[in-house]
Parts: sequence; C-alpha cells; structure tokens
Amino acid sequence: MPLTSDIGGVVPIAPTPFHPDGRIDEVSLDRMTDFFGSAGVDGLTILGQLGEAGKLDHAEGLAVARRVLGRTRLPVIVGVTAPGFAAMRALAREVMELGAAGVMIAPPNTLRTDDQVVGYYRNAVEAIGPDVPFVLQDYPLTFSVQMTPGVIRRIVSENPSCVMLKHEDWPGLEKISTLRGFEADGSMRHISILVGNGGLFLDFETERGADGANTGYAFPEMLVDVVRLGRAGERDAAHDLFDAHLPYLRYEQQQGPLGLAVRKYVFMRRGIFASDAQRKPSQALTAQAKAEVEYLLGRLARTDARARLTA
Repeated sequence: MPLTSDIGGVVPIAPTPFHPDGRIDEVSLDRMTDFFGSAGVDGLTILGQLGEAGKLDHAEGLAVARRVLGRTRLPVIVGVTAPGFAAMRALAREVMELGAAGVMIAPPNTLRTDDQVVGYYRNAVEAIGPDVPFVLQDYPLTFSVQMTPGVIRRIVSENPSCVMLKHEDWPGLEKISTLRGFEADGSMRHISILVGNGGLFLDFETERGADGANTGYAFPEMLVDVVRLGRAGERDAAHDLFDAHLPYLRYEQQQGPLGLAVRKYVFMRRGIFASDAQRKPSQALTAQAKAEVEYLLGRLARTDARARLTA
C-alpha cells in the first residue's frame, strides 16, 4: 500500500551488507530483512545515507530494493536522493513499480535560502510524479541545509504527496512542538513525523508529538518498546529502557563512517551480517574501539537480556 501520513511506530534505516571485497551480500540482506520483521517494526527504509546508497550504482540500488521488497510485506521506503532529477525519477518510478510504499528525498547541500529549499522539493515532485508519496528528510547536521518550521509548512502545503517528515534537526524538540502547533491551528495538514539521529532524543521527541522513529540502531527492539510504552502512558518504563541503552546508543551515533562501522560490527556480532565491511571510502574500527563497544554491550546486557551476545 502507498505510504500515508498515518505511518507511525518504528521504521528503521537499514544498512547495506557487503562482502569484504565490496560485493553486496545478498544472504545477509535476506537475514537482515527477516530480522527487522521479527523485531516488530512497522516498516523499513532502504538506500538511505547510512545504507551507503551513494556508493551503489543504479543497478545495484535497484537490485537491493527488488530483493528486500520481494522478501517482506512491511511497507518499504526507498531513498532516491540523487545529484540530478533524472536519476531520482528513474529510481523512484522503478521502485514504486516493484511495490515500494514511498520514497525519501534529502536536499542537496547547495541550497541556502528558504525559496531555494521550497523550489527544490517542488521540482523533485515534478520529476518523480505527484502520485509518489515522499518523505522529506530534514538533517541539517549532515546536509548543511536549514529548514525552519515555516519552510517545512510551505513544502507540505505545496506538495500533497509529502506524507512524512524525517526529523533529524538537533536540537529539535521545539521544532516538533511548532509543527504540531501548526497542525493544531489549522495552518498545516497532518503529516507523520518520525525521528532520526539514532533515536538519541526519542524519549522526549515522542512526548512532543513525534509518531515514532525512522533511524538506524543495532537494537531496533528497544526503539519499538520505547514507542509502545510511551503510547501506553508508561512514561517511566519507557525512559528506564531508553536510559539503559543510552551509553551504547551514544557511541553508535558518532557521525559519519565510524558510527556506521559500530552498527555493522554489532549486526555482525548479532549474527545478522556475515561481515562488518563498508564500501570505500570507509573507516574500520580499531582494536581499541571494538573493545570499547564490547564493554558497552556487556553493560547493556546486564539490564536488557536481548542485548546479550554470544562470544
């Protein structure tokens, strides 16, 4: 089914598994898809920034999408961000034909003014077609593009196919409150708000009006439970679980290829990936970094049994 503004819960960003020689590891890709389904998530996002989409060519990206879409009944969002609109349109149309629920579009770092940002998304929708539901990715820490709540409201108002915001501004709690205020006063229609940044502020973001998480994390079960507990009004239990994960979560959320290296290493330790390889350019974990991760995992396992790993 096409993505709608009702999407909520946890829609993790999936990393892309590679063999040490850089080939896509299809067996690990299947295992990861099954793992996410068993973790109780509400959807899946592939070919995002931390899915190393920029290191794949068009055929490889399409092959990953085809394999995942053929293996799960979860709604799948596909990242289609590209340097030009022709490539964006080609991938968007092809993955929608394969059964994707929608696409995610991040802004290029060349945008500086509010009108440029709004115009870019107007042109992107024209390119992919107004019938393709899309996720607006707001991640100024990485893309260097500032979107005020007013700019987001303009994009949503101009483009009915914008059904979700991936909110990754930091600090960003007040932005969520402002956007929900626009909805309350009738100046912006409702869209889903799912948060990124590794879930670092998920405990309070959901209390501000976010509908869940659209982020990568090596233990998505925690994200699922924090959202569930929050919805059930079990605030202290949600915060207690989140707090138990926070030391490791913070370590994994280091910016760039290092944070991804941590996540892939733990996916390998969990038996999901056969290798923690990234495509170059990449950054491998040193022996000391691995020891720090193992220490944090050991501490986490004492409070969350699901984090206990075999040697």
